[in-house]
Amino acid sequence: MAAIQNPSLCRGQAVYRSNKHLRGFTLLEVLVAIGVLSIGLMATALLISRTLQDTVRSRQMSLAAVLASEKLEDLSRWPASDPHVVVPPGGTAGSLTDDVTADVVVGATITRVNYFDDVSEGLTPGSFSETVSSLDPVTGRLVYTTTTHSPDGSITTSVSDAPPIEISYKRRWLIEADQPVPGVRRITVVVTTLDPVRPVRFQMSTVRP
Repeated sequence: MAAIQNPSLCRGQAVYRSNKHLRGFTLLEVLVAIGVLSIGLMATALLISRTLQDTVRSRQMSLAAVLASEKLEDLSRWPASDPHVVVPPGGTAGSLTDDVTADVVVGATITRVNYFDDVSEGLTPGSFSETVSSLDPVTGRLVYTTTTHSPDGSITTSVSDAPPIEISYKRRWLIEADQPVPGVRRITVVVTTLDPVRPVRFQMSTVRP
């Protein structure tokens, strides 16, 4: 005689076997998945941060190149006998590492010349200000002349007794007489940022009579 099975017992065994295949993740598996996801998110955040830093540094380097080229053009336009570019034979004027100011004698005239200036980025995109310090010929006090270049092409100048509040770039230049050959002057301009996190230094040279 064939054995008679209990239908309810058979259904219970089937449900049990089905539940074994449909069981969820264990706590350890969940923790491992969370750890892997956290590592991936941290790596993505670091990559985005590095990309942003590289973008800012590239922008600063490009702007430093423009500022160096601009100053070389400015120094090349002066006549050979102008105090801003006069250098004794075989001598040098200025510095690439320090802020140098000198009293230059041309004929019977003494002119105080700075071999550095400060450049600040304006609040308006594309706006920049160049600040040069000098002595007031009347009072003898140190004053700061700021020339602002706006995106629309307008240029404004202001004079103040106080130095600029925020400086983005420092420009220094060195003029060498009889370099690289006798009879010419080599002008070298160095532009550095005052950002300790992303320091940028760009150097450019030209030769003029």
